[in-house]
Amino acid sequence: MAIKHGSKVDKSFSASSMTDLMFLLLLFLLIATTLINPNALKLMLPKSSNQLKDKAMTTVSIQQEGSRYNYYVELERVQGIEGVEQALRARLDGKEDATVSLHCDKTVAVDEVVKVMNIAKDNNYKLILATSPK
Repeated sequence: MAIKHGSKVDKSFSASSMTDLMFLLLLFLLIATTLINPNALKLMLPKSSNQLKDKAMTTVSIQQEGSRYNYYVELERVQGIEGVEQALRARLDGKEDATVSLHCDKTVAVDEVVKVMNIAKDNNYKLILATSPK
């Protein structure tokens, strides 16, 4: 009577789980890199044919919600125009040729834009008004 052993070790290697992990890693990295975008606020910028390629050290964004305005310095929400000035001073104090990029929604009143322009002028910052290409 011959006794047969029914359990044999399968020596093959399946890479299907490895490809699944690589696909998930690739998907995660693609999503993560799109979230790092500095212009994460959805603003309808005014159109302009004159585009400047100067590199800004920091950005200020103004967004209108109803009758009030939200101010952001580098995507960090600040309280009012005074908060914008304090945040800019903290970030740009002592830097030469400090450049600020101003991103405003189309619906923002010119008065709010002028307030940020005055902050830049008073502190000797260069100001770039961000626009969309025509």
